[in-house]
Amino acid sequence: MSLLPLLAACGTEAASHSAGGGKAPAGSSGQLDVPVDAGADLKKQYLMENAIASCMKKQGFTYTPEPPMDPASSWAHDGADYELTKKFRQKYGFGYSAAAVYPDDPQVPGSKAATKPSANAEYVATLTPAQKTAYDKAMGGPPDPKVGEKDWTGCEGTADKKAYGSASAQERSAATASRNQANAQALNGDQKLVSLAQSYASCLKKDGIPVTTTQPTGIGEMVKLQAATSVPAGARGSGAAADETSEEPMSKEEALPLLTKEIDLAMKDLECGKEFRAAYFPKFLKAPGSTGAG
Repeated sequence: MSLLPLLAACGTEAASHSAGGGKAPAGSSGQLDVPVDAGADLKKQYLMENAIASCMKKQGFTYTPEPPMDPASSWAHDGADYELTKKFRQKYGFGYSAAAVYPDDPQVPGSKAATKPSANAEYVATLTPAQKTAYDKAMGGPPDPKVGEKDWTGCEGTADKKAYGSASAQERSAATASRNQANAQALNGDQKLVSLAQSYASCLKKDGIPVTTTQPTGIGEMVKLQAATSVPAGARGSGAAADETSEEPMSKEEALPLLTKEIDLAMKDLECGKEFRAAYFPKFLKAPGSTGAG
């Protein structure tokens, strides 16, 4: 968990097969236009979405390519851009308790507006059980090491090869893990970051906030991750509560005190870590293999 920001930057196999972060719909051709300023890894994810759509069409199914999430957009609101992060946290805290207070706000994870089914989910819902089975087989999925698979199967496998070349998913995953470890060691061994992380930790302690790590790759997300464990599922909004637990969603009145407390914690964390993040993120985004490096 302490390496979460680093791992997000360097990417994982699963991340390259997920989408839904963008807003631009596919054009009349059924294909997404790749942003001209997209980094190399993000372009490959766009290519994968378009390739899946083409492959599924040949199999007799409809698949609407979804713009993949640009990691930089989340990092900007998670400390990489101080002003954007401050604006978000002043209203939503870490984004955990806000869904019940702002159920119609798409900026809040777990809100009704943020958990609307995608076009693909709506399409799959119209299929008969037999069609759904055929759809899943045509789509394919990640490799199962237990049966000796090294590559994605079905249309996802076809798209994976088109976007990433002949190297197997297993080989790329191993290379990514090795690169993540090297990046983590470099960042955690950076004396300036180590010093700033210590100052960050001292500030948190003065505010009565527990410190469980002072590693540069972990401290930036530490308070946020701790806060996540204390938020009742019902405060996360109807979408999150329905998916994760049978707990009833909280009312706005019930969730508001939790959000107020969360905002206070989030702002203390932001201010204590301001100097650290200003030094950390430029190095983090330029780490070898980082998708943030463009």
